[in-house]
Amino acid sequence: MLSRNTSLTKALLHRTGSTIGYGETNHDAMINKRFLSGTFAVTVVCVLLSTSGVGLCSNTNGLISSGGSKSAATGNEAAKDSNGPTILLGYSKEGFKKNPISSFMYFVPLISLTLVDRETSANNEQQVGIISYEKKVTSKSFNVVCEFEILGKGFHKNTFDAEGMIAAHTDDLEKGEPLTNMLDYIKFEGEGFGRIEVKGTMTGSAPSVTEVDMQFNVRGYKSPVTVGLYDIKPKDGQYKYKNRSNQIVARVNSLIFKKTEKTPSMGIKVASLTDQSESDGFFSAIKGAIANLFIPPPKVAKLGNETMLDFGLTLLEQKSAFTFPKAKNIKENRLVVTEPAQK
Repeated sequence: MLSRNTSLTKALLHRTGSTIGYGETNHDAMINKRFLSGTFAVTVVCVLLSTSGVGLCSNTNGLISSGGSKSAATGNEAAKDSNGPTILLGYSKEGFKKNPISSFMYFVPLISLTLVDRETSANNEQQVGIISYEKKVTSKSFNVVCEFEILGKGFHKNTFDAEGMIAAHTDDLEKGEPLTNMLDYIKFEGEGFGRIEVKGTMTGSAPSVTEVDMQFNVRGYKSPVTVGLYDIKPKDGQYKYKNRSNQIVARVNSLIFKKTEKTPSMGIKVASLTDQSESDGFFSAIKGAIANLFIPPPKVAKLGNETMLDFGLTLLEQKSAFTFPKAKNIKENRLVVTEPAQK
C-alpha cells in the first residue's frame, strides 16, 4: 500500500515540476530538485500517516501506554483523574481569558496514537485566549467564527515517538532502502493570531457540529506552528533516529476536523517548506502552495477528532470553559531551559 501511494505521489509531483517550467539551466535544475524534494516531503509524510492506519503509528513500540507520566509545572496541566486541562473562554478582547499554550493546544496528543513527549520552554510566557466572536444561526445551519491571540515568548513542542514511527514503516522497505519523510514534532513558537471556524447543522433546536477549522495565520501574522520531517538511512541494517538526515520544516497554516462515521482524518494546509537551516522565503512559500494541492488528509485518532467537534459545540453555546479528556499517550511532560540543538 505504501509503495503504491509513493509512486502516485512521485508522478503527481513530477507533473507539477513540469507545469512550472523548471529545469532549463543548472541553477534552475537545482531549484527544481529542492522544490520537488520539499513538496514531496509534506505529501509523503501525509501518505505515511494515512497508511499507518492510526494517524501516526501502528506498532506496539509506539502505541498508547497506560503508564503514568511526569507532571510539569506549566500552569493548567492535566488533572490526575480522567480529565485533561480545562481552558477558560472569554469572547472579546476585554474579556480575554489567559490559558497556557500547553493547555490550549492539548488536542495534539489526543489526535495521535503514538506516544508523545511534550516540552515547554522554561519561563514560558505564551498565553492563548479568544478575542472576538461572531455567530450566525438559521433554521438549518450555523456558523461560528472566533479569533484567538497567542501572547508571550517561548515555545511548546510535541515530539512523536521515534521508535514507534520507525517500527511502523520499516516492514514495507526493501533491504537498504531509506525511511523518508518521517514526522518528528509539532511546535508552537512565539506569538500570533488565529481563527477557529465552526460549521454545523440544526435539527429543530439541536445543533450538530460538522467541521472545525483551526487557522494560525490571521491578521497578516505568520503562523507560529511548524512540523519537522526527517529521513533515515540504515546502518548495519538498523534504522536509528540518531542517524536521521535531510531534516525539513513545514510551517502549518490550518488544521481541519470533520464529523464522520468512518475513520477520521485531518485536513492540513501549509504555508512553506524549508531546510532546517533555512528561513522562510519566496521559494519556500511556493513549495508550500504547491504541496497543498496534493496533501492527502492524514488519519487521526477518533478521540481527538471528537474532542475538537465537542470544542466547536462549546464555542457555539458560548460556554465559559472547556475540559479536554485526558490523553493517555503522553510519555513525558518536561520543562527545558533552551531547546536542544538538532544534530
